[in-house]
Amino acid sequence: MKRKLRMGMVGGGNDAFIGAVHRIAAFMDGKIELVCGAFSVNPEISLQSGRDLFVADDRVYATYEEMIEKEAQLPEGERMDFVTIVTPNFLHFAPAKLALEKGFDVVVEKPMTVSLEEAQELQAVVERTGRTLCLTHTYSGYPMVKQAKAMVREGHFGKIRKIVVEYPQGWLSRLSEREGNAGAAWRADPKRSGKSLVMGDIGTHAAHLAEYVTGLKIQEVCADLTTFVEGRLLDDDGSVLLRFEDGAKGVLMASQISAGEENAVRIRVYGEKGGLEWANEDPNNLIIKMLDQPRQLYRTGNAYADPFTLSSFATHNTRIPAGHPEGLLESFANIYRNFALTVSAKKEGVTPSAEAQDFPNVYDGVRGMAFIDTVVKSNDSNEKWTKFVI
Repeated sequence: MKRKLRMGMVGGGNDAFIGAVHRIAAFMDGKIELVCGAFSVNPEISLQSGRDLFVADDRVYATYEEMIEKEAQLPEGERMDFVTIVTPNFLHFAPAKLALEKGFDVVVEKPMTVSLEEAQELQAVVERTGRTLCLTHTYSGYPMVKQAKAMVREGHFGKIRKIVVEYPQGWLSRLSEREGNAGAAWRADPKRSGKSLVMGDIGTHAAHLAEYVTGLKIQEVCADLTTFVEGRLLDDDGSVLLRFEDGAKGVLMASQISAGEENAVRIRVYGEKGGLEWANEDPNNLIIKMLDQPRQLYRTGNAYADPFTLSSFATHNTRIPAGHPEGLLESFANIYRNFALTVSAKKEGVTPSAEAQDFPNVYDGVRGMAFIDTVVKSNDSNEKWTKFVI
C-alpha cells in the first residue's frame, strides 16, 4: 500500500483508558492513521476527544451507527478502512457486526462479545463477507511467546504433557466498583460484562495463551469460581483443571483478588523431553528447561547461531536491538502491524505472509466465549468434567 490505513474508533474517548493504548499501538509503525470516531456516548466528550486527537469535527460522530453509515457513503479514497472497537463488552457485537456488513474490517477488544451466540454470529458474518476481524489478545504479540510457539510446533519438547497458565491481579481486592472506579463498575456488572468477571476479563487471556503457544485445543474443564469480595455481583477468582486434545493436561488460575499482584501472566509448558517458561513481567526472556541439559535463556533481539536461531515469527515481531525492553505497547503494536499488513495485502490482491497473518482472529474470539460458557457451566454443575463444546 502506498498510503496509511484509515482507522475509525468506537469508544476510547478522554474518559477512557484502553483507547489511548490502542492508538499508541496502531500508530507505532506509521501504517495507520485515525480519521474518524464515535469516542463516547456523551456527545460533548466525543467531540472534545476528537479535537484533542486532531480529528475533523465533521468526522466525529454521535453514535457508532452514524459513523459507520456515513463513512460507508464517502468516496473510497476518503472513508475509513477499518473500525477499532474499545468499548465495554456489551457494546462489542453490534458495531462489529454493522461494520463488517458495511464492508469494513474490524479490530475489537476481548472478550469478543458477551455471549457465545453473538460470537458465532460474528463468525458467520466474517465468513460471509470475507472481511478481517482482529481480536486483541495482547500477550500473543510478544516475540518470545512466538518463539515458544515455534519451538513447541517444531517438536523441541516432544509430545506436550502439562500446561500451567496463570493470570493473577490484585486491583479488585476491594469493592472498587462502588468506590468510583469506572473500569471496575462495568466489568463487575453482568449486564455490561457478561456471565463471568474474572474469566471474561483475564481468564480468556490465559486460555488463549495456552492454546496459542501449544497449538492444542481445550476439550474439557473442571472449574471452581468464587466471589470473595462481599457485595460483588460476579466472580473475582477462578481455578480450572483443563484437558487438552492429544492427552495433555493443564491448570489455569485467574484471579483479581490476589492482593499485591499487578499483571503477573505466566505460562509453563512441559513435554516428554523438556519445557519452557515465559512471564509477562519479564517478557524479553524465554526459559528453556531440557531433561539432560542446563537451563537455556533465549532473549529477544539476539542473532543466535544454529541450532538456537530464533524463529521468523519471533524476529518479524522484534523491533529494537537486544537488551532494550519491549513491553505491552510493542506487543499490542505487533498485533496492529500484522493486521495492517494483512488488510493491505488483501486490498492489493496479494496473499499475506504467514507471519503477517499471525494475530488473534474471530475463531479465537468464539473459543474465548465458549471457554467462559464452559467454565461457568462447570462451576454450576455437580459433574466433575464439562465438555468444551462450540
